[in-house]
Amino acid sequence: MRGPHNIIRLIRTGATLERTGAMNIILDAFEVGPVLRVLFRGLVWPFQWLGYKGDVTMPPAPRALTALGPAYIKFGQVLSTRPDVVGDELAVQMRVLQDKLPPFSMKEAEAEIEAELGQPVAELFSSFSEPVAAASLAQVHKAHLADTGEAVAVKILRPGIEKAFRKDIDAFYFAARTIELLSPSSRRLRPMDVITHFEGVVTGELDLRLESSAASEFAANTENDAGFDVPKVRWHLSGRRVMTLDWVEGLSIGDNAALDAAGHDRRALASRVLQLFLNQALRDGFFHGDMHQGNLKVNADGDIVAYDFGIMGRIDEYTRRVYAEILFGFIRKDYNRVAEVHFEAGYVPAHMDVDEFARALRAVGEPIFGMDASRISMARLLSYLFEVTERFGMETRTELILLQRTMVVVEGVARSLDPHMNLWHDARPVVENYIKDSIGPKALATDLAKTVRILARFGPLLPKMAENALIQTNNPPAEARPNNRAAWIGWVGIGGALGAALMFAIQSL
Repeated sequence: MRGPHNIIRLIRTGATLERTGAMNIILDAFEVGPVLRVLFRGLVWPFQWLGYKGDVTMPPAPRALTALGPAYIKFGQVLSTRPDVVGDELAVQMRVLQDKLPPFSMKEAEAEIEAELGQPVAELFSSFSEPVAAASLAQVHKAHLADTGEAVAVKILRPGIEKAFRKDIDAFYFAARTIELLSPSSRRLRPMDVITHFEGVVTGELDLRLESSAASEFAANTENDAGFDVPKVRWHLSGRRVMTLDWVEGLSIGDNAALDAAGHDRRALASRVLQLFLNQALRDGFFHGDMHQGNLKVNADGDIVAYDFGIMGRIDEYTRRVYAEILFGFIRKDYNRVAEVHFEAGYVPAHMDVDEFARALRAVGEPIFGMDASRISMARLLSYLFEVTERFGMETRTELILLQRTMVVVEGVARSLDPHMNLWHDARPVVENYIKDSIGPKALATDLAKTVRILARFGPLLPKMAENALIQTNNPPAEARPNNRAAWIGWVGIGGALGAALMFAIQSL
């Protein structure tokens, strides 16, 4: 009986917001109108006794989200990077959700390590500190290896976190089904698919072996990126619930006062954060999907150091090219081309008017150019973008959810470092370099070379395939003869096209 359980869970969510005093703060932050405000308050006020009390020493909003559980904490982490959406005061309050949550006990931490690695903590480490950071799903300890004395960071999952997360996800699925039932117009946003995607992403965080693998791949991809570092994984001290990395000293990228005192250039750091993310997404197709302030530090040399590789995004080459063309079109103010790319990729239904869509995109893009970030209201911009997607029947692209969310988070981090940065100016060189390498004659030659390799791999099979097609054409059942002749003609056409592609590729290489 998951329905009643989830109804109670959602009621308790609203009741907790009301009981902790967070309801008004969140409604104010999102500028909810008076009618909806009265509706929300009227629905939850009688049930506020069901709400969790939370930690009374914390500010209202983080107090409520912390009490509600890990999925809600993840939501708060995203809000902490968006002062332009929720206001400076609330964004600062939300930052305690990134790495300053209440830790679990040392006894539980040591028990988890012994169960996972098969040895007592005292045999593995010469020293093992109290938690230095505690987040929604895990906490981190500083330790020194018993055999070499090297400093390492040991990440341990919270006991029982899988069960707690499952409860939140069940409630989210119930809410998504209810929304689709009561609001048919919301189905284009595919709320069920969105929750499924979110579940898959966070489920990956609950197996630290996958995170270790992601950290290793990420380090290899970014090895030559100037001003960026990824700690090394200690595989022999890592498992499903425990992960060990090299320890790197540094300042939090969210501590502007400390960065200024240490003499770091915050403008350069803001630009680098944005460009690093775009390089990861466009060049590698594998990007850090949780780049908030709690997962980024600046070391003494001024390099940005990334942590926490539980949420990583991967996008295929075709999607990267579409994404780059859209960005490049906005940068050049070529809204007609941006609109055409949306239609070519199938993001907008074919029956819509491309010129009308281009005009709507111009209304989104033009207010951005010529302004510094501090004068742009991202809340209004996102609101207008939502109106545009609704008007033109665009469905939610679940494969792009993490990319879009991470872009929002990265922009928030960059703006916290330099409120006056010009996002498009800093993005332009990365996008242009990708366009040169991936869209044009060089990219065509690369694509054709891949085609040649594929044909060479399947070359030995082609004679047999052609022979089978010929036999089927000459000896078909009577009722299937026309279709088989058409299939044979198709085979000839495909063979001719592949041959032409092969010859062109050979000439191009």
